[in-house]
Amino acid sequence: MVLQETILCATAPQPSGSGQGAFVLHDLQAGTTLATFRQTSSAPHCSAFIETANGQGGIMIGAQVDKSVLNVYNFQRDQIALKIILPEKLSCLALDQSANYCAGGTSQGRIYLWEVASGILYNAWDAHYRQVNVLKFTADGVMLISGSEDSGVSVWSISKLVDHELQNELPLPQFTLSDHTLPVTDVFCGVGPFPKCRVLTSSLDHTVKLWDLATQSLMTTFHFPRPVCCVVWDVSERMFFAGSPDGSVHQVNLFRERDHKYGGKVIEAIGGAGTADLVRVDDPESVAKTRLITVDQPVTALSISITASLLLVGTATGLIHIYDIASHQLLRSISAHKGMSVTLLATMLKPPDLVGHISLSLNVASSAEAKDVIPVKPVAPFQRMRDPKAREAHEVTMMLPVQDKTPYNNGVEYDYPDTEFQNDYAFFVRPAEQENSGLSSSARVAELEEEAQQLREQLSRAKGVNDAMWETVVQKLLSQGKHKELIGEKPDVEYVPLSAEASGSDRSRKRVRK
Repeated sequence: MVLQETILCATAPQPSGSGQGAFVLHDLQAGTTLATFRQTSSAPHCSAFIETANGQGGIMIGAQVDKSVLNVYNFQRDQIALKIILPEKLSCLALDQSANYCAGGTSQGRIYLWEVASGILYNAWDAHYRQVNVLKFTADGVMLISGSEDSGVSVWSISKLVDHELQNELPLPQFTLSDHTLPVTDVFCGVGPFPKCRVLTSSLDHTVKLWDLATQSLMTTFHFPRPVCCVVWDVSERMFFAGSPDGSVHQVNLFRERDHKYGGKVIEAIGGAGTADLVRVDDPESVAKTRLITVDQPVTALSISITASLLLVGTATGLIHIYDIASHQLLRSISAHKGMSVTLLATMLKPPDLVGHISLSLNVASSAEAKDVIPVKPVAPFQRMRDPKAREAHEVTMMLPVQDKTPYNNGVEYDYPDTEFQNDYAFFVRPAEQENSGLSSSARVAELEEEAQQLREQLSRAKGVNDAMWETVVQKLLSQGKHKELIGEKPDVEYVPLSAEASGSDRSRKRVRK
């Protein structure tokens, strides 16, 4: 199977237009359409997807612009797989990389958190004072980052949001990133697990800010000549691109060359000095001034190819432009979505279970057989209200790994005979029985009888020692009593012998005088 890079885009009608948008998959090299998933219209930041991976089919979800409905698709069908009724219309949503959780933000500043496989609403809370514009999970899914119209960026701990013991408490952010002065428009999480990853945030205040989550501090501020609506970061974090509604896309390198004092050139990092570190992209002396791409249409989405060699620019007029990053040359434009607005743009490998291409990639005769090969990620209808009973009766959904059917031993599968299995089981699982298997039952009985005889002899000796101690104490007390009678004192204790019928022995009994 040849790996083929594709473009996944989501479209929606323009504000003055009509019709319905779609999820569309294009070939990156030729620009041809591979598949179209219709009947969905999502605003920017209101679409999300996961790829087909680890033997599980990927999904695409889109919150509708005009109603509180979430459409769910998979790559094996070109029709809606599930329609989910939401508590209210969403202004943004996000999936973690494993599609375990889905987060949705609203125009009232509220955030919902669902488990995708069960549909359980784990939490719903007022996170911001104004509309939530963007939600993003960190690469490891440990944290959820939200950007709002109130210019704030909050970082939320998923483990605390799903903790059953904290359900009656108002969730508080792990920390906040507050340095923007106008609404936040986009958030991009860098590579690596939390807190070792870094984050880019863009805003209408003409800035893009670079944050270090480990220290919860601002590293650098980049100032642009226009408001920034979207950002994208290459996987090596060497540079990022910032798009503006006026059609300009700036490339900002996070490194620069300078002359070494001993001659030659050296490369050093840009920024990192904190809140006082300001890089002006519109500065005539800035290197970034020469890295400007003019698109001539409002930019709505950005993406970088898997190889980090191509830049994809989606526009409000439905065009997708593909640029070479090294030369900024326009290689091709995809014009299949004229009259629409591109709201999502991403690159991915061609799904092996893609509708219409399944038999070519999986060597199966029909799409029904393909579904047996690659099951789709389970998605359940989302709850609209929190239900403690559903949480208590929650069943964990998991997928068993695909059995490896690769033949062994030069094409011949290894045969494990039953006798060999039983021997191995007896040796590894029942070693105690293995050790005692040579001892006969009669020898074991004789060993136990000998041990019992030894215990009886030890008990008899212990009784003899006890009787001797008792007689010694009694004789001593009797001699003390006789001595006191001779000198005219009354003894404190009178010892009276017990009758044979009462005591069964010749032992004496003591009686205390009152």
